[in-house]
Amino acid sequence: MTIDAVPDGRSAGRVVDPYRSGALREPTRAPVAVGGDPEAVELYGPVFGTTEVTSLDADLTRRHLADPHGERITVSGRVLDRAGRPVRGQLVEIWQANASGRYAHQRDQHPAPLDPNFTGTGRCLTDADGGYAFTTIRPGAYPWGNHENAWRPAHIHFSLFGRAFTQRLVTQMYFPGDPLLAYDPILHTVSDAAARARLVAAYDPELSVCDWSLGYRWDIVLDGPSATLPDPEATR
Repeated sequence: MTIDAVPDGRSAGRVVDPYRSGALREPTRAPVAVGGDPEAVELYGPVFGTTEVTSLDADLTRRHLADPHGERITVSGRVLDRAGRPVRGQLVEIWQANASGRYAHQRDQHPAPLDPNFTGTGRCLTDADGGYAFTTIRPGAYPWGNHENAWRPAHIHFSLFGRAFTQRLVTQMYFPGDPLLAYDPILHTVSDAAARARLVAAYDPELSVCDWSLGYRWDIVLDGPSATLPDPEATR
């Protein structure tokens, strides 16, 4: 890992040489001032509520005419702040590739089949205990052209807004036991091994639904020294 600087002397952030797109994502301009009142930025955040987010939004397997292909999973956990307190009533959004490792996006043209019954997006609101839960399909790995024979490990993208701008988070959740984790330059932009481990969910049979889905637990901490780290693809 190296830390470079942009021409005006500001830190360009973390750059990992094997991650070829890293340099293209580094800032090249000065930060934009929010204004005299730092709280004013909160006025421009998203607005949502229980009437806009329903239970169907959290089940990515029930959006189409038939069942999607692949391994059905339940992903659940808690959203917490730095003190371990639940972050209640907050929007959690996810998006992902399908079981063959292809996104329902026109720019994803690699030769893997699209699933007409899976588009890979969902959302929910955290409950009184900060809990969230999604039913979805385990995504497949996919080639991404970073280097010869480069494959991204299976992952789910998460977006959370939290209670303040400083708690805004876009990150990725990975799966335990995936051999591709050791070779992924994006995951290894996180240099601290303990922080990398916090990006990997745990298999939890208590979350599995009998004859229906395998359960994975993944807790998210929005700030503080044990915070879940952001996705470098989204923050550069």
